[in-house]
Amino acid sequence: MAKQTVAEQYVDILVRAGVRRMYGVVGDSLNPVVDAIRRNAAIEWIQVRHEETAAFAAGAEAQLTGSLAACAGSCGPGHVHLINGLYDAHRSMAPVLALASHIPSSEIGTSYFQETHPERLFQECSHYCELISHPQQMPRVVQTAVQHAIGRSGVSVVALPGDIAARPAPERAEEHALVTSRPTVRPGDAEIDRLAAMVNRAERVTLFCGRGCAGAHDEVMAFAELVKAPVGHALRGKEWIQYDNPYDVGMSGLLGYGAAYEATHECDLLILLGTDFPYGAFLPADVRTVQVDVRAEHLGRRSKLDLAVWGDVRETLGCLTPKVHPKADRRFLDRMLKKHADALEGVVKAYTRRVDRHIPIHPEYVASVLDEEAADDAIFTVDTGMCNVWAARYLSPNGRRRVIGSFTHGSMANALPQAIGAQFMDRRRQVISMSGDGGFTMLMGDFLTLVQYDLPVKVILFNNSALSMVELEMLVSGLPPYGTAYRNPDFAQIARAAGVYGERVEKPKRLRSALRAALHHKGPALLDIVTDPNALSIPPKIKAEMVTGFALSASRMVLEGGVGKMVQMARSNLRNVPRP
Repeated sequence: MAKQTVAEQYVDILVRAGVRRMYGVVGDSLNPVVDAIRRNAAIEWIQVRHEETAAFAAGAEAQLTGSLAACAGSCGPGHVHLINGLYDAHRSMAPVLALASHIPSSEIGTSYFQETHPERLFQECSHYCELISHPQQMPRVVQTAVQHAIGRSGVSVVALPGDIAARPAPERAEEHALVTSRPTVRPGDAEIDRLAAMVNRAERVTLFCGRGCAGAHDEVMAFAELVKAPVGHALRGKEWIQYDNPYDVGMSGLLGYGAAYEATHECDLLILLGTDFPYGAFLPADVRTVQVDVRAEHLGRRSKLDLAVWGDVRETLGCLTPKVHPKADRRFLDRMLKKHADALEGVVKAYTRRVDRHIPIHPEYVASVLDEEAADDAIFTVDTGMCNVWAARYLSPNGRRRVIGSFTHGSMANALPQAIGAQFMDRRRQVISMSGDGGFTMLMGDFLTLVQYDLPVKVILFNNSALSMVELEMLVSGLPPYGTAYRNPDFAQIARAAGVYGERVEKPKRLRSALRAALHHKGPALLDIVTDPNALSIPPKIKAEMVTGFALSASRMVLEGGVGKMVQMARSNLRNVPRP
């Protein structure tokens, strides 16, 4: 029996860790690993057109499954292309193992053709990054990389020269059992007792929730009812906490809406649950604040804390709730619910008048109709920029839908490659890429990956021929928009030329039927929707010094745009408010 190679052993470890596909672009130094995949029925090689797509796709798969995903790039330029998608995966806490194939081991350090130093290059976007320079390092280095990616929820990178990959693996190599899931973390009794005492003393409690509330919806709702707390959320917490929530007061941040800002500033105890919300300008400086997070390094890095609680949100609330006294006074909660409903109705008015006649089409209208027509368990991938605004304000979570994007790293061009990873995870589930024309064209080559694998991704293209979020940033800073306009083709014709369903929509009366046809098409589809580049305006009192990138230093910023079904939900919640 032929001796196993290092490449074959690498692939076997991936399979043992639950990896079922590896995304990448083939290349000479990577050939031994790709050939090992070819001969292993338990794993598939996914050939993309750009390595950045490979990393984004793997990151999306890892975010959706919570399990390890994998990608690879060949030596030099090949693996360098991985870096942006790996940054996104790492900052999204997605467990990804990246293989950075390397030049021949004897040539390292000689400025050889395509030489880089991957063990240095990927340090900042990984928990573990090591070079295999000898077969005897196998399988320990790869097993260690797997454990780092899963155990710390992020990226690990293994650099492997092609000649080492082709060599025989060491005999009697030690392999240990791989951990493929994370434990829950329970806070200490002392922290629970201190938190319970703070809650019992407080008169007005507000909960502000992030992605760490995944799986804890019932516990958060029960606790909010117990202490009569308004519940706000960050963008990454929306899908986990907004649905079936009679205490909802909206979202805070630049894309925020409703009364979340007021609820976090007018309480006397703010509890941050599983959120690493980066915009300190939206958090109060004079309110007693508690943060609960499973990542100890997140505690206190955004705001001054009166108590830091290291623990899983679900476990923490499970321990805390029995120690908390029920509160009967719901005046603060009811006041915030009314503010929330009034605020939503105030901003929605601009886009409830004659939207079915406005040309170019309001992008808000597109997002609202898409929300109505999409499947109840659809996965939405959302481009950075204005598509984030439409997703934040119009997509209705229900506990089954998923919404992912580059919400922490903020990269352009993420939606299409993330949709690829999402669709490979489940071909039967509806996957919708909400793409801006800037992001889509940046990695448009991988639209052909949909064609090659017949992936039924639906690309809904918001085509306003501009980088609108950048234009907004320039205007707020007192600068005239410059370098933001695009001269775009008819993307539907490009889709049809590639053999894919494509349709262009320029009139709002055709929108619903076109969306319905694209979403029900059996294969990949692209809908090129010409939208109004001036759909988002800014209030006249916003000053340049109030904005730094995406962080707004004003008390709040009301962006003129609707909020979809959230108005109805807010009004519905008001029915529970006792009448005087």
